[in-house]
Amino acid sequence: MEESKKFNTPLSERMRPRVIADFIGQEHILGRGKVLREAIEKDAIPSFIIWGPPGCGKTTLSRIIKSTTKAHYVALAAVTSGVADVRQIVKEAEVRKQRLLQKTILFVDEIHRFNKSQQDAFLPHVEKGTITLIGATTENPFFEVNSPLLSRARVYRLEALTSENLKQIFERALTDQEKGMGSYNANLTDEAYEFLIEACGGDARIALDALETAVITTKPDEEGKITVTAEILLDSMQSGKNLYDKKGEQHYDTISAFIKSVRGSNPDAAVFWLAKMLYSGEDPRFVARRLIILAAEDIGLADPFSLTVANAAAQAVEFVGMPEARIALAEAAIYLACAPKSNTAYNAINSAYEEVKKGEQLPVPFHLRNAVTKGMKAMGYGKGYQYPHDYPGHFVRAQYLPDKLKDVKFYTPGEQGHELKMKERLKKWWSADKDEPPRNQK
Repeated sequence: MEESKKFNTPLSERMRPRVIADFIGQEHILGRGKVLREAIEKDAIPSFIIWGPPGCGKTTLSRIIKSTTKAHYVALAAVTSGVADVRQIVKEAEVRKQRLLQKTILFVDEIHRFNKSQQDAFLPHVEKGTITLIGATTENPFFEVNSPLLSRARVYRLEALTSENLKQIFERALTDQEKGMGSYNANLTDEAYEFLIEACGGDARIALDALETAVITTKPDEEGKITVTAEILLDSMQSGKNLYDKKGEQHYDTISAFIKSVRGSNPDAAVFWLAKMLYSGEDPRFVARRLIILAAEDIGLADPFSLTVANAAAQAVEFVGMPEARIALAEAAIYLACAPKSNTAYNAINSAYEEVKKGEQLPVPFHLRNAVTKGMKAMGYGKGYQYPHDYPGHFVRAQYLPDKLKDVKFYTPGEQGHELKMKERLKKWWSADKDEPPRNQK
């Protein structure tokens, strides 16, 4: 390729593999003998969804299929297309199938951009074999793609490229004389390799285009060699790529890591995941809500003050706003991570919910009912109620559950923090041999 023409196309595009043998990475689904590779090589491609992070090879894989299949290949971008486009493609596919006995492969990039009703448009045509559907998505298809469509298509998960994968790609780009940078006599320092691998976040496109800029703009030494350093790459990339999609899998994975770090009492990890979310533009109110839930669910009665701390952080988010609110959120996250943990309140309400869901009509005991009229009092409402404040210690043992559940325990005290004192207090109250007489008789 002529040097003048090279720069009309980015290095990442020029270096895309054209055949499956040149594909780097994803050995778990594209290694020799794997089902998908066999299907591509034998041109027996089924409908499938390829799911993975940006720059891992989804589009490259689809183009390899395009260049090797005998089927008619059509590409569609969900972000700029609609059902009308799908119908037109299907109509042409039906004619092609009947007249030429040729299959049609429809590749839909960002298939998750189609809503559920739009996705329904594919169903009958995939089922009849009018089209073979290949969908590409960065989002979890089990959340974003219709279940009926998933049942008619396999799902292949592509992982982020490994460090070794990326190094192979860089070395190929530096040495390829026709499509790459081989004519420049360039090399990367060890530190530059490490930086590029780390900074691109597994996205080969970002890395290759930064590499091209770095090589082109670096002056050769006296021997005509170009040495690319980490500093040069940093300048070429301008900023590292922080992979995070507020509505996608990264959102769910990162908040999950944050929650588990707080629950696991690791303040360092909690602050790291918090920083990643906030730096990436996550809604701080979403984080604040999760902290409130964490305080109630995972710390609970071991440190009841944790709920106050979490609520205060949520108020700070509303009152102060970002970026300063990040400090209040960090304070709350650290406090909650360092607090003793108890999920007894969470377990207690879940157990009570299960009992209520049974649907049994369990009447309130008469002595607990409120006798608001003389007639109700005459019927026995409130009769026998013992007023705790009339007894020593402001406590008297009595039945407060329906008769059928009078001996059921929904709450089991824990052994951590404040809850240990609660456990001792409850044991003292409810394990006494007898109650002392009331101080005042009514």
